[in-house]
Amino acid sequence: MQLYHHPYSLDSQKVRLALEEKGIDYTSNHVNPITGRNMDASFFRINQSARLPVFQNGSHIIFNTIEIIQYIERIAVVSLGGDDTFFSSREVVEWMHKIQAWNPKYFTLSHVPEKYRISVSKFNRQVIIARMSESPELASAYHCKLKDAYETEDKLKNPPVLKRSKEHLVRLLDEVETKLKETAFLAGDEFSMADVMLIPVLSRLVLLNVEEEYISSRPNIAEYWVLMQQRPSL
Repeated sequence: MQLYHHPYSLDSQKVRLALEEKGIDYTSNHVNPITGRNMDASFFRINQSARLPVFQNGSHIIFNTIEIIQYIERIAVVSLGGDDTFFSSREVVEWMHKIQAWNPKYFTLSHVPEKYRISVSKFNRQVIIARMSESPELASAYHCKLKDAYETEDKLKNPPVLKRSKEHLVRLLDEVETKLKETAFLAGDEFSMADVMLIPVLSRLVLLNVEEEYISSRPNIAEYWVLMQQRPSL
């Protein structure tokens, strides 16, 4: 099994954590989007979204984060000889989708120093243009990525876009805070794939140095975060 990912990709972190929690062996392939490696033709041919992660098991390739995690869960159940009771409950799956619905892109980029962000964006656009020339059969798909890059820069200059991203995050965290008043983990009294989805979000907030505003200000999440950091899989 092959995982194409990057350490700072939020969705990659979710999948890697699921693999570690389930004890699944895999081959790690780092694809660095900052240096444009996700635009290399060899990778772009199998994944024209250029998003990470990508999970491959033989000829079976999965791009969707939740689908990858559910596939990992099925592998773990089969390897242990379990039955349907070992799969995620409806509540777990609902939480997985709630967490995945928040797109961290604009929130994250808005906390990156503008000079650095613009430099990386310019470099990535140059990479895309170069790849279009090298692989003309993929030019249309590369053009879509180039358009996305320009649109991202425009949206980062649009305060309502950034406000909506922040408000979505706040609503999600407030709902998590309320839930954690009742249970030790997000979807009950046992660790689940819902927690696998949430932990990287909290880790991202720490990385962006906004832990005090978003984690410490919510006592149940703060206590939960301390507990989660003690897990061997992290």
